[in-house]
Amino acid sequence: MLKVVKIGGNIVDNPDKLERFLADLASLDGDKILVHGGGKVATAISKALGIETQMIDGRRVTDQKTLEVVTMVYAGLVNKTIVARLRTHGADAIGLCGADGGMILSRRRSPVPVDYGFVGDPQRVDTVLISDLLGRGMTVVAAPITFDPDEGTLLNTNADTIASSIAVAMAQAGVETELVYCFEKRGVLRDVDDQQSVIPHIDPLLYAELKASGAIFEGMLPKLDNAFRAIDNGVSSVVICSAEMIAHPGYGGTTITK
Repeated sequence: MLKVVKIGGNIVDNPDKLERFLADLASLDGDKILVHGGGKVATAISKALGIETQMIDGRRVTDQKTLEVVTMVYAGLVNKTIVARLRTHGADAIGLCGADGGMILSRRRSPVPVDYGFVGDPQRVDTVLISDLLGRGMTVVAAPITFDPDEGTLLNTNADTIASSIAVAMAQAGVETELVYCFEKRGVLRDVDDQQSVIPHIDPLLYAELKASGAIFEGMLPKLDNAFRAIDNGVSSVVICSAEMIAHPGYGGTTITK
């Protein structure tokens, strides 16, 4: 089974946790795709350059200067650092963004009702390219920068959405696929300050209740929206869990169900 794994920014920003995670990921058998962000690094560099960071519902608003920063950070520094560390741990990794080989083509999001700037919504994933790389034994490391072929523009794209889009495309291409969102928490929590309050299963009804009550914090909304999209479109399994559990059977955490 193909594993599409998305790693959270808080793990990317912690060298020790990232190193342990990458060692565990490299040890896993089978085909693997790792999707990453790197928001805190981009925010820190933006601040150093005097560029204000604006977030809406957990998503970064991307003007031209911010696009330049996130492209340098996500598709450059973070992506190549992860590739280098995976190769150190024995994984034959290759790092790409959506523009490379046309792996992920996007369309710039409409400014109505919210103008996110140079932000993309994936339209097509090149499953043939990905399958070819996986067939060569490579672990694909995907940065969340995509490409609009009509405008010739790079686009900042939510990494949770990238992971879901890749997982759905591969599943619909006939590849049995599981999607795993790994971050610093043990799963989706009823109480964000209580690591023991993991919700083991979430279906659409419970998700609606959690959103209505305000129990789900901003950064979790894109993960859950994309998790449900994936499970509704052929992905075999979707789990939200701690990065420390990637090498453990079943991962623990929260499983998304229909």
